[in-house]
Amino acid sequence: MPLDPQVEQMRAKREADNVPQLYTQTLAEARAADLASIQAGGGAVEPVHSVRELVMEESGLTLRVYRPVGDGPLPTLVYFFGGGWTLGSIETADGVCRRLANLVPCQVITVGYRLAPENPFPAAVNDCHRATQWIAAHAVELGVDVARLAVGGDSAGGNLAAATTLLARDSGPSLAAQLLIYPNTLYGSDTASMRAGDDPFLFNRTSVNWYWKHYLRDESDGTNPLASPLLAPSHAGLPPALVITAEYDPLRDEGEYYAEKLYAAGVPTELTRYDGMTHGFYTMSGILDTARQALLDSATWLRKTFTNA
Repeated sequence: MPLDPQVEQMRAKREADNVPQLYTQTLAEARAADLASIQAGGGAVEPVHSVRELVMEESGLTLRVYRPVGDGPLPTLVYFFGGGWTLGSIETADGVCRRLANLVPCQVITVGYRLAPENPFPAAVNDCHRATQWIAAHAVELGVDVARLAVGGDSAGGNLAAATTLLARDSGPSLAAQLLIYPNTLYGSDTASMRAGDDPFLFNRTSVNWYWKHYLRDESDGTNPLASPLLAPSHAGLPPALVITAEYDPLRDEGEYYAEKLYAAGVPTELTRYDGMTHGFYTMSGILDTARQALLDSATWLRKTFTNA
């Protein structure tokens, strides 16, 4: 189908305003522009029962904890923000974390992992896995129900969530679910959706290559399953997955291939493609009806999966 009318309107405004692509800016400019764009698209800040920040003693990483109304241990989603491992922060995930905390409802903890190129692969993967282990180990003080602990993220955050499940399968903690929102799963992919992704006013294949260039120390790192989860020798034993893709996203095909890999390995997997959407739509609930629906669909799936855990 064609671009969703709301997406088309957004794209037309970018073209009329000649908004520069992030990959044409300095890192500082791109990080500021990315945050401003996500906050504008996310709409009004949604209240949550409680929000607090804490610092992991060993690593110095910051965690932000969103907690809905409810006493005792709660199902918990550990969320990794997007931004191509290069942009993004706890702040860019704030809107999504607030909405999921209220919609599921569940506790959501987002992780301030280190960014590339200052800290290239595998720094972010290690940070996300260690944070997930730390959260499980401190379940009592954080109010986490360890039997209902999940990971998730959008874009590069989805990549990090997938990589974290691979590490957790072998060294813990036990995970109940993974929410993968248009994840990167294969370095150097040459899929149909990647080849078609050349719109200068949308996230495109140049964007993808720019992020990978910052993230990897060397091209050879791209063959590591923790960078390219699609290349993992086995996907058996991973937690149930919801994979979300967007029709007009260069990463669409590799996300859907990953869902197929999980399903073939016996992992309970659901795949939802949102037609007419582009990469990044999930964070735009302030301006896109489909983003609000995708958040609701994610919350429904998480609630069901937590119940069955």
